[in-house]
Amino acid sequence: MLWWLLVFSTLGLGAWGDSSWDKIQDKHLSKGLQDLLGNISQLIEKDKRGLSGVSTMVSRKQWGADAIGCSAQLALPVDFLVTHHVPGLDCQNQTSCSQRLRELQGHHVRNGWCDVAYNFLVGDDGRVYEGVGWNVQGVHTQGYNNISLGLAFFGTSKGHSPSPAALSAMEGLISSAVCKGHLSPVYIQPLLVKGESCLSPQQNASLKEACPLIVQRSAWDAREAHCPKMNQPAQYVIIIHTAGRTCNKSDECRVLVQDIQSSFMDRWESCDIGYNFLVGQDGIIYEGVGWSVQGSHTSGYNDIALGLAFMGTFSGSPPNAAALEAAQNLIRCSVVKGHLVPDYLLVGHSDVTNVLSPGRALYNIIKTWPHFRH
Repeated sequence: MLWWLLVFSTLGLGAWGDSSWDKIQDKHLSKGLQDLLGNISQLIEKDKRGLSGVSTMVSRKQWGADAIGCSAQLALPVDFLVTHHVPGLDCQNQTSCSQRLRELQGHHVRNGWCDVAYNFLVGDDGRVYEGVGWNVQGVHTQGYNNISLGLAFFGTSKGHSPSPAALSAMEGLISSAVCKGHLSPVYIQPLLVKGESCLSPQQNASLKEACPLIVQRSAWDAREAHCPKMNQPAQYVIIIHTAGRTCNKSDECRVLVQDIQSSFMDRWESCDIGYNFLVGQDGIIYEGVGWSVQGSHTSGYNDIALGLAFMGTFSGSPPNAAALEAAQNLIRCSVVKGHLVPDYLLVGHSDVTNVLSPGRALYNIIKTWPHFRH
């Protein structure tokens, strides 16, 4: 039994509850999982000998999936892997597991999702079942859907860990994802325990789960700075675009945030980067001065407003869906954590100062967001 508990600790799984969402911020490479699966080069070598690392793949057609699909595409390879466990779907063979998977798809669709939530699922029978597949975003983990693969164990008996066959199949699936270029060889597995019961009434998602992935200042090598404190909680959210170039990959975005900070501090003699948070086209939030420190984005509002800046120019075309989702998640997260009043007002930068920011295309989108006030 202790060995199985070790496996669950290593995989970051949990059948009976969720860990604190705050732990997502302590993101790091899942060394434990890599140790369990062997080193990446060994996995790739094994892939060359086997059938792409996946012994038995059951297609959507084979398990009888309804023709309901999600359309949002993943930009591959993704950098994150989120592993789930779905209890309450006991099955031991392809026939019963296919039936259970059809039930799960129906449950997810009835709750307003576009399809079964996961990219792939691994049954306790040791088979891999195709969910939405490699190229389509799942709806498994708010804040991560557009940047991760969501894989789920299902079919285990109540109170049991996945079978050896299921663990081996998951190993092959992850190996195949790396080998085929769907998952980065240095993928990150957030410290997240995720479970759901498809047979019990769906509960409203906890508000704390709205918090997106935030790249901390230390992760993008921010310069040390000292600025005045905010009057918390903030009363406003001001949507801004930085103008100039944008970024689509995390490495590019980190460099761009550094350049923006340098412009503020060296050219404009600000105490730090001017925004509380920045959003990249990689769908990730980058910490500027954060929640508790004043930005220098809007005279007269810096001490009472969160300045949320989309990196790039959005006059003709808006930010992509991943960036827009991340920004909305951050706003919800700010309310949940007490950094923003629940009845906040959301405005465009041009509503409170004489600038073109946030650009007409972006402005037309935020006009539809909750709490918008012209």
